[in-house]
Amino acid sequence: MHLKKILTLLSSTAAAITLLSCTVISPTTSPTSGASLTQSDRQTELKAEYSALNGASGKVFTLDPGQSTVRIYVFRGGRAAAAGHNHVLSAPRFVGFFYLSATGAANGRFDLAFRLDQLEIDNPKYRSALGIAFPSILSPEAIRGAREHMLGVNNLQADKFPFVRVHSLQITGESPKFAAKVQIEMHGQQRAMWIPLTVEGLPEHLVVAGSFVLRQTDFGVQPYSVLGGFLAVQDEVVVEFKLLGDRGPP
Repeated sequence: MHLKKILTLLSSTAAAITLLSCTVISPTTSPTSGASLTQSDRQTELKAEYSALNGASGKVFTLDPGQSTVRIYVFRGGRAAAAGHNHVLSAPRFVGFFYLSATGAANGRFDLAFRLDQLEIDNPKYRSALGIAFPSILSPEAIRGAREHMLGVNNLQADKFPFVRVHSLQITGESPKFAAKVQIEMHGQQRAMWIPLTVEGLPEHLVVAGSFVLRQTDFGVQPYSVLGGFLAVQDEVVVEFKLLGDRGPP
């Protein structure tokens, strides 16, 4: 009976507990970007960097958000995981560039930057395409609650740390398969990791596809948990992307 009462309580407060989100621990490093840096500022900053690279020594591709996809998958956990939901977030707006050096991949680079407060949460079209692990279509009220819970002042603090940036540090391999060491900036902290990439469409067009696993705790984030882990969020988040771009100056 005690377990049934708990499940009933969880069901009656679904708007609060079905949000597979996280609770933030105060970062130990100072932010590298803040609310004062606007999307226009970041776009101008990256454009200037890649305009300087464009020329006889290589090719610059500007990534197109309208043709590209960026998906972030957050998974339910805990002993009562069935009472929660998996979530899919997407980035319909971002700034991104890819530089292909004339001397090969080792001297290439790429950048992708987007704002947390511009993420789309649980688009019904994306959920329905993911099968039984994402079975329900969430109400507008639940989606608004998810946004406030995941991105508000008590969690990812999107107003204070609005930007996520993926910046390449090193690229190895040969077309179409590459390995890239990237630096990920989120919540005022930076972490490096290696990710696989598939690059196609060259030399006039560009298609870059890949995925990686991001651990929330690596960025000072404690995954969401209630009732001693009875309902929780898994630490690992899957980020999946397919980026399309055309050759040309930023």
